[in-house]
Amino acid sequence: MSRMSVPQIACFALSLAVLGCGGGNSGSDNTIQVGGSDTMVNVAQKWAEVYTSENPSISVQVSGGGSGVGIAGLMDGELDMANASRAIKEEEQGLVKKNLSKEALEHIVGRDALAVYVHKDNPLTKISLSQLAAIYGENGDITQWSQLGIKVEGDDEIIRVSRQNSSGTYVYFRETVLGKTGNYKQGAINQSGSKDVVDLVSTTPSAIGYSGMGYATDQVKMLSVSKTNDEDPVEPTAESAASGDYPIARPLLIYTIGQPSGALKTYLDWILSEKGQKIVSDLGYVPIN
Repeated sequence: MSRMSVPQIACFALSLAVLGCGGGNSGSDNTIQVGGSDTMVNVAQKWAEVYTSENPSISVQVSGGGSGVGIAGLMDGELDMANASRAIKEEEQGLVKKNLSKEALEHIVGRDALAVYVHKDNPLTKISLSQLAAIYGENGDITQWSQLGIKVEGDDEIIRVSRQNSSGTYVYFRETVLGKTGNYKQGAINQSGSKDVVDLVSTTPSAIGYSGMGYATDQVKMLSVSKTNDEDPVEPTAESAASGDYPIARPLLIYTIGQPSGALKTYLDWILSEKGQKIVSDLGYVPIN
């Protein structure tokens, strides 16, 4: 048998404790496989880290890949929990019932304001949903920053940063901003992770992107958003996300196959407890209470 490399050994050892490097459900009552939303991967990893430090007999293995990947893993029986930043689709629920003879059950574990990011030196401070649709939508006619009445460093062309189509953030932004039947304009730079979007915007003065507010840094600016050009814009904050005043706030979800039991139920109850919800708050999201 070939000898494992140092990175392989490190990944193997870490997966036994908290974070998985992939793979299917072990079937053990003491192992919980979690995957899905990249928006939620940082909070999911922190949940796993803290919980397993308090319960060393339990292994919680966390991976990302996007909400669609997580839900696919759940319906295939590879995951115990699917993290999602969008609701499960009707056809996905149908496959869960077909494959496992049970429904996927939704659990709201937090809330998030889907922030619109620009470079920290961009003079823009607010934007409307209709302007976002004109920037990102396939029939949109806003392609330059000067059309919004501002001047940015370098090229006037707006560089659109988006997510890959397996992302729940990608789906939620499309449905909320572009409409149920709307489609994205071609030519955006698609990123595989929430952090990747913010990182690219932070180094690109003419870029705009969208990602969870928990990924904000000092190198980017979150824009206030209004539903229409005539309404007052609302900042993405915990308060505005909880109240629903921020136009593109959303729930953070965990899906399980039917009612969880055993170690899975105990872990989910802990996530929903004061201690688990404090982690949600500490990482920049909105606790359910």
